[in-house]
Amino acid sequence: MQIRSFQLSDYSSVTRLLKEVLTETCYTETMAAFAKQLSWDSELVLVAQENNTIVGILIGTIDNNHGYYYRIAVLPPFQRRGIGRSLIRALKERFDRHKVRRVLVTLDSHNEPLIPLYESMGYRGNDFTRSIEKLSIANG
Repeated sequence: MQIRSFQLSDYSSVTRLLKEVLTETCYTETMAAFAKQLSWDSELVLVAQENNTIVGILIGTIDNNHGYYYRIAVLPPFQRRGIGRSLIRALKERFDRHKVRRVLVTLDSHNEPLIPLYESMGYRGNDFTRSIEKLSIANG
């Protein structure tokens, strides 16, 4: 498996993946945020690729010197194989290179079930934020 930055040629595969994994409402919200993040910094959108197939994505952003994990999705047949963890670790490394002061997990009703994943990686209560506007304001 390879973790890398999103490329424009991944767009169709990523949109299919998100449509398969997310609810309709979550998909709509995520696509809007995805487009905004791509216009700011596509390096913070990571994909997991296995055998030339995009099997996972993690959308992150930086705002006011804070890094945010926004949305993570992995195709069902590939879940519980460490792909989400690999995506999170890779994005954390990018946040470190950008010298962000703090890394936060953006929570909403769609990704609350992933809290145990983040907790297993060392994130705790004050590392979670309910602010969902991070990808709808100017990136700073």
